[in-house]
Amino acid sequence: MKKLLTLVFCLLVQQLFSQSSDDIYKIINSVSAEEIKADVTTLTNFGTRHTLSDTLSDTRGIGAARRWIKSDFEQISSDCGNCLDVFYQKELVKKGDNQRIVKDVWIVNVVAIQKGTKYPNRYIIMSGDIDSRVSNPTNFTSDSPGANDNASGMAGTMEAARILSNYTFDNSIIYVGLSGEEQGLYGGKSLAAHAKEKGWEIIGILNNDMIGNIRGVDGVVSNRDFRIFSEPVPPTETEQQRRARRFYGGEVDGISRQLARYVHKTTKAYMPEMNPMMIYRLDRFGRGGHHRPFNDAGYPGIRIMEAHENYTQQHQDIRVENGINYGDVLEHVNFEYAKKLTAVNAINLASLAWAPPAPKEVKIGGIVEPSAKFKWSKVAGAVGYKIYWRDTTSPTWDHSRFVGDVDEFILNGIVIDNYFFGVASVSAEGFESPVVFPNGIFRE
Repeated sequence: MKKLLTLVFCLLVQQLFSQSSDDIYKIINSVSAEEIKADVTTLTNFGTRHTLSDTLSDTRGIGAARRWIKSDFEQISSDCGNCLDVFYQKELVKKGDNQRIVKDVWIVNVVAIQKGTKYPNRYIIMSGDIDSRVSNPTNFTSDSPGANDNASGMAGTMEAARILSNYTFDNSIIYVGLSGEEQGLYGGKSLAAHAKEKGWEIIGILNNDMIGNIRGVDGVVSNRDFRIFSEPVPPTETEQQRRARRFYGGEVDGISRQLARYVHKTTKAYMPEMNPMMIYRLDRFGRGGHHRPFNDAGYPGIRIMEAHENYTQQHQDIRVENGINYGDVLEHVNFEYAKKLTAVNAINLASLAWAPPAPKEVKIGGIVEPSAKFKWSKVAGAVGYKIYWRDTTSPTWDHSRFVGDVDEFILNGIVIDNYFFGVASVSAEGFESPVVFPNGIFRE
């Protein structure tokens, strides 16, 4: 009888897993290159979206751009029965705060929150940047269409909102246009501080900055490669945690790196034609993006972007020089590629928003034994747990075992010294939390 009940349970779980996969594929197929092109075109037509540009005009400058973004989010909300809470979140930055702030300016983010039904205070965030710039970062009057950097990421965020607003999720999703990126990551700093003030529990932020170019300055052309930047460990770790890493590992297993692995795994499962490249770095060499302020605040955050950049189209005055067309204009954006990266974001937002919380405590044991032992704190909403492990030199979780609704397990025959391990919680539909690297040791 027990075997029969187990078989029935497994069949039911398998059916639910299949239904959840159908939803993910529906999300992928719903992403529209035409919608993204229309939004990027509208954003470039504002002339410039420099953070310090005109805020009064209805047709030019960052003020007109953010009002249009807000109205678009409000229309999406209206279409889904007011499922989004849309608002401005802003902060005044004074002249001279850094060399790029040449006058007092309000940094205004456009936020749209889709509240979760079970865990409304847990948030997964997708962001794009509203602002643009030319060669001189303090030039706020010249035309700066910013088609790829970063109308593409902003349009992708709006498209994700259009699609996912048709679904109901356990956790909350935030779609946000951040301002002030080119002046010093001000929008991200402001929203991260707002999250701390409000006590938000941030599952992670997917920062999309340039998701529309397929022709690299090095001559490489690819519409399948993309990069996932993530830092190894949080900058907020304690000295005690740092010392523990010397003995137990975890140098490349911080919360942002686990979020990057999650995106890599989900993409390979549902969009195998794509090539997600795990980049073991906070961002591009010597450069920054809007996930960094969230990392600085102790939240997991990654940057998703094209793999092959063309620097003649970034931060450039529009001109022709030595036969080269400079400038971030509409014609350089590949909208089918932007569609793919928007789908990457959408399926990861959905998977995380449908997943139960991750175990807060994961303990590992098995020192000088022929097995690895685990104990973890159970979480509401999980029907079971999955143990992951990998070679210590592998960038991804390569092995796993679903162990059911228990709070401890022994992997017999697996020597703890030879692998890294983690535990994820699993919903009835098969959606998983990010993997939690062991944060405690136990000895029997």
